[in-house]
Amino acid sequence: MRNLSLRQLRSIVAIFKHSKIVTAAAELGVTPSAITLQLQQLEKDTGLLLFDRTTSGMRATAAGLAMLDAAQSIEERIRVLADEIDAIKGVRRGSLRLGVVSTAKYFAPRLMAAFMVEYPDIEMRLVVGNRSETITSLRDHDIDIALMGRPPQDIPVRAAVFGDHPLVIIAAPGHPLVGQREITRERIAKESFLVREHGSGTRISMEIFMRSVSGWLEKQSIQMDSNETIKQSVMAGLGVAFISAHTVASELESSRLALLDVIGIPIRRQWFAVARSDRAMTPVMQAFHEFLAQKAAQHLPLVPQLYVESGSWPVGGRR
Repeated sequence: MRNLSLRQLRSIVAIFKHSKIVTAAAELGVTPSAITLQLQQLEKDTGLLLFDRTTSGMRATAAGLAMLDAAQSIEERIRVLADEIDAIKGVRRGSLRLGVVSTAKYFAPRLMAAFMVEYPDIEMRLVVGNRSETITSLRDHDIDIALMGRPPQDIPVRAAVFGDHPLVIIAAPGHPLVGQREITRERIAKESFLVREHGSGTRISMEIFMRSVSGWLEKQSIQMDSNETIKQSVMAGLGVAFISAHTVASELESSRLALLDVIGIPIRRQWFAVARSDRAMTPVMQAFHEFLAQKAAQHLPLVPQLYVESGSWPVGGRR
C-alpha cells in the first residue's frame, strides 16, 4: 500500500459513484482501460476484490468501502489544507458546500447572500434535499455544513443552534376552524392532513405531536413530496397541514393561508448548523459558523404579527 496514489483513490470514488468503468473514466478524463488497470493494481496490492462485477454494475465489497472511506478522508484533508494555506497567506477565500433540508431553502439563499457580502471571494454551492438526502450527503463528505432541524444520530457530528424554528398547522382562509380558539388534537385529527414523506423532519415532529391520537394518520392523510405542493393544496381546500412557519410566512402575511389555534401549537424547535466532527473545520467553515451564531436570526423569515397577538408566543426571525 506504500505506492497508493491519489489517482487510484479517485478512481475508486468514481467507480463507486457511477457503478460503471466507462462512466467513471469519462468523469476523470481518462480511458476505461486506465481505470481498469488502476483498479487491478489496487486489488493486487491489497490481495482483495474491491468491487464485485455484476450485471447491474460494479458493487463495492467490504474492502472497497474501506478504501472509499480512506479516499474521501484524504480528499477532504487536501481541501482543508488548501484553505489553511490560503488563511496563512491572509487570503479570505475558499469554498463552502452548503447542504440544506427542503424546509430551509426558503431562507438559505438570504443567509448565503449576507455571508458573501462579508466574504465576497468565498465560492459557495447550495445543495437542497430532503432530510435523508442531506444526511447521506453529510455522511459521504459531499457537503461541508448542513442546515437542518434535528442533527443525525448515526454519524459523528458537531451541531450549533442558529435560530428558532416554529412549527404550525395551516388551513385555507375559509376553513371552518379558522378563528376558533384552543382546538384540541382530537378535533384537528378529524381533518384531512396533507403530510410530507416518511423520514421528513416535519413529518417526524408531526407524528410525535399527534401520537396520543391513534390511527388518525392512516385514515385521513394525503402524502406529498414538497412543501410547495402542500401549500398549494391547502390553499385549494384539500386539507390542513403541519408545516414550518418559515415556509409559509409570505402566504400568511398576504392572507392566502391561515394559522389554526391548536392547543400545543406552535411547537418550538431549533435550526442547527451541522458538520462532521471527525474532520477538521476549514477557515471558511469556521467563518460561516460564526456568521450563523451572530447574525443568522436577523435573516430568518418573519412570522406575521397577527399570530403573535392571537397566539401569544414569541417567534424566531428578525427582532
